Amino acid sequence: MRFAHSLVLLWELAGTALAHPQRVGPLEQNGLRSDPIRAEAIKRAFEHSWQGYLNYTFPHDTLHPLSHGFEDDRSGWGVTAVDALSTAIIMGETRIVDQILDHVAKVDFTTTSRANDQLSLFETNIRYLAGLISGYDLLQGPMRNMGLDQRKVDLLLSQAESLADTLSFAFDTPSGIPDPVLTLNPARRISGSSHNSIAEVGTLVLEWTRLSDLTRNPKYAKLVQKAESYLLRPSGSPEPFPGMVGTTVSTANGQFLDSDGGWSGGTDSFYEYLIKMYQYDPVAFAEYRDRWILAADSTISHLASHPSSRRDLTYLLQYSGRNLDPVSSHLASFAGGNFILGGVILGEEKYKKFGLDLTNSYFNNYIQTPAGIGPEIFRWQDPSKTKNGGAAPQSQRDFYKKAGFWSAAGTYILRPETLESVYYAYRMTGDKKYQDMAWRAFESINRVCRVEGGFAELADVMQSNGGGYIDQMQSFWLAETLKYLYLIFGPESSVQLQLQGGARSEFVFNTEAHPLRVR
Repeated sequence: MRFAHSLVLLWELAGTALAHPQRVGPLEQNGLRSDPIRAEAIKRAFEHSWQGYLNYTFPHDTLHPLSHGFEDDRSGWGVTAVDALSTAIIMGETRIVDQILDHVAKVDFTTTSRANDQLSLFETNIRYLAGLISGYDLLQGPMRNMGLDQRKVDLLLSQAESLADTLSFAFDTPSGIPDPVLTLNPARRISGSSHNSIAEVGTLVLEWTRLSDLTRNPKYAKLVQKAESYLLRPSGSPEPFPGMVGTTVSTANGQFLDSDGGWSGGTDSFYEYLIKMYQYDPVAFAEYRDRWILAADSTISHLASHPSSRRDLTYLLQYSGRNLDPVSSHLASFAGGNFILGGVILGEEKYKKFGLDLTNSYFNNYIQTPAGIGPEIFRWQDPSKTKNGGAAPQSQRDFYKKAGFWSAAGTYILRPETLESVYYAYRMTGDKKYQDMAWRAFESINRVCRVEGGFAELADVMQSNGGGYIDQMQSFWLAETLKYLYLIFGPESSVQLQLQGGARSEFVFNTEAHPLRVR
């Protein structure tokens, strides 16, 4: 590893006092304690990642850290730069923030440089639009003393408005359920898809509602809240369990087309945003709270699963109708944090406890693998709830006995979700063990993923060396993974979630970890 915990690093208070969000309490409060040495190590990893991007990719989208190349997989607008903005602000990286602001000012969000380049409405929303709005909220709020050109800061909001205006034709479907894929050049057109997933439909409402509040223009909120209404009041294929819906909805009429789902890809952030909209405004979005409670109670009753070899663990089943499947993913490990958030906001101990159980269980995947990082997809056996879970492959049977899962896809693409839940657990409990868990994960990632050009993805965490590299560093590594790690060790501030003592957070984090001001 390149950062030793014993290395004495200066916190640089004199140089960064104005750059950091304003302090709201002492160094230690209700068990929460910053760790300047570890926070600085995370910050250096961010700087190393940014420098690799700046050297080899900027102003393109995604870095290839091994070959020193790039790909424009997110419209060519510089997704890594925009996605990294809020993290750079929170870390007090003034120079990097200024570089990103200069870049944002030059982007034409009305078109793409390549003809017939298709963009994902969902990904563009959570990375670009949220990144712009969050940067504006932070730099107009707790980070307004960074000494930046106010005209550049103001451009973040006008560019967000330009982007949303560009994307708005996605909602030009018979139902108002947006089309998932758009083309801007040479002419604007939707893909004509007959359906969309609930994650892609339900993970727009926070960002577009916030944009309406900032611009005082209700049109953005109206578009997304109309689309969301079909998910809040579902029709078509029935709910297998109260509050738990299918994955796909029709763009023609908004009806559900299946009854398959869970807390993983395609569905995950729909459930996440239900409680986060209630956090954003508990009066206006009470219906969202009620739907989250239904889903949360059904999850505890029906989807919680304890592996046959490790009954102490709790993982989340997937379902097809009422048929349950013992399979989960790294993506699903965010659920622990979401249950913790819901438990705190609603004052319900059962959700807090379940959230901690999930957090500790999904972190078990980091503890058990040879690389020290959880796999992308994993399976287990639970005969008490499932009939056809299958058995571990011969090569992993001994591993299953001690670990409680076996790897079904061993890649690691620098995902944040497990550390996201660790952050929520730490903010609620103040228990130092969650800081130690986060540091253990960082040490593993830093040891195995760090390369000269940045951080690379891994082929197989079931090998101690990661099984070889995948030549990509996606933007969420800087936007999410490193942000959650930094916040776990960083100073108390108004950006940090307040999950103790009835305090109300000033920010809600979108699914890409961009902090947006609550109403």
